[in-house]
Amino acid sequence: MAAVPPQGGQPTPQQMAAMQQQLAMEAAKRGMTPQQFQAMQRQELEAQARKEGLTFQQYIEKLRSQALENHKRQVEMQQQQAAQQTQQAQGQPQVQGQQGQQVPIAPGAPDPKAQALAKWLRSQDLKTRTCILNGQRKDMFRVKRALRAIESPAYTTACKKNPLLPPLTPAMPKTEIFKLLPLSLLALRVSKIDPHAGHNHAPSKPQKRVKGLWTVKIEQQQDISDDLHYVWLYEGPQWRMKLYAVGALILIMTVVMFPLWPVTLRIGVWYLSMGFLGLIGLFFAMAIFRLMLFCVTVFTVPPGLWLYPNLFEDVGFFDSFRPVWGWQEEKKKKSKKSKKGETGEESKGSDAASTTTATVTASSNGSSEISRRHAHAAPRVEEVEDE
Repeated sequence: MAAVPPQGGQPTPQQMAAMQQQLAMEAAKRGMTPQQFQAMQRQELEAQARKEGLTFQQYIEKLRSQALENHKRQVEMQQQQAAQQTQQAQGQPQVQGQQGQQVPIAPGAPDPKAQALAKWLRSQDLKTRTCILNGQRKDMFRVKRALRAIESPAYTTACKKNPLLPPLTPAMPKTEIFKLLPLSLLALRVSKIDPHAGHNHAPSKPQKRVKGLWTVKIEQQQDISDDLHYVWLYEGPQWRMKLYAVGALILIMTVVMFPLWPVTLRIGVWYLSMGFLGLIGLFFAMAIFRLMLFCVTVFTVPPGLWLYPNLFEDVGFFDSFRPVWGWQEEKKKKSKKSKKGETGEESKGSDAASTTTATVTASSNGSSEISRRHAHAAPRVEEVEDE
């Protein structure tokens, strides 16, 4: 089909020459002269116009308008692609709409500048806290601390040493530098949620909440404000994980190839395993012996004697065997004052003296019990205060 000239103007001589050359090539392919090919095209256009109920000129105008619309769409798409490539190259995404509305940050591929920034910020003291994201523990920080670190002289010094770090300039303020993190999915904005929200299960046994440990979710709107929280998705160099994986692989291969070990090594492993089993058997024998000792002494020398009283307590390994022995602690003891009140056989003077003695005894027993509790108290997890 012959090319339709643009509306509102005649084609240039170069365009005319190109059109004639293309027309001659198409006619040669069909074994026709250019005049015959043009006549055939005109007949086809007239047939199409009659099918649509239009005149020849109306059909030509319709084709011209369609060509103009397709050309405009192609130009707009090319402009958008060029703008996106420029923004990605500069690392400055457009976050303001036409009417001043904020547009969500669209994440893209990791940027070397963003990776350098994340690596430097991870080495700074941002006072991170631990949070739960999708069942995994992550480090969370506040935006204002990251912005303060970017404004610090340490960042200016780091920019001179590492050319990948974007420098802090009027054209590149601290917020624009921070935007590199969510754009490359290295840090994302999160908000606090209830871990049991939306669950229809029956209320379970209340568990002690560790203060300061949040359960969070990722927000779709990646805003930047001082009071907002971001979670680190950048794990840094993975050489340590790779080293652990190689070590685990070597260990597995070593165990699998045990039949190929030298005889001396296999004998040594056998002795080690027998020694380990002997230690386990010794532990069970000690536990049975201390129970039998307690059962005997609970009748002979009440309240009963325990060998290694802290053996099964929630303490360290060495503290489990300290002290070597101890008496069974009674749950409740009646004071002498209550006994005197029940019998009422002694005089008022002796009753007063007994009351004073019982008070002193109760105080000493209470202090000793408190000290004992502090001595054998289980270690507690230190709770973190919310900011």
